[in-house]
Amino acid sequence: MSSTPDEQDAANETEVRIRRAPKYGPFIIVGGGIGAIVTFVLTALFPVDPNVGFGALFGYFALYGVTGGALIGAIFALVFDRVLLRRSRPATVVTEITDPDLVEAERLRDEKWAAEDAAADAAANPSPAPEPADAPAKPHEDPTT
Repeated sequence: MSSTPDEQDAANETEVRIRRAPKYGPFIIVGGGIGAIVTFVLTALFPVDPNVGFGALFGYFALYGVTGGALIGAIFALVFDRVLLRRSRPATVVTEITDPDLVEAERLRDEKWAAEDAAADAAANPSPAPEPADAPAKPHEDPTT
């Protein structure tokens, strides 16, 4: 059963939706960075316990600030993704399969068939054997001279 080219083309076409999608990693990293900056500013605004020190206090609160900022960044990326999902548009994709190994296998198969055809033609139409040349034989040369 063979299919027409139109049926083959229809089988390779697929309807898809094209949309822009945010990369979540940069949103989370930027959110964490903003959380660290906000933590630094808030830690600097209030008086510091001299027994603990500014660095230790900032480090402790940065655990919460960076985590909260990263969480807010991830939520912002999810909201941004949902907004872009509504703006997606349909498109038709045509799938074309090209495998270099298959191309090479077809080339080798064609070469093999050509060689088999040439051998079959040669067997069907044998050419006459060439006649020996009537050239005089060379005299034997002495390798010591």
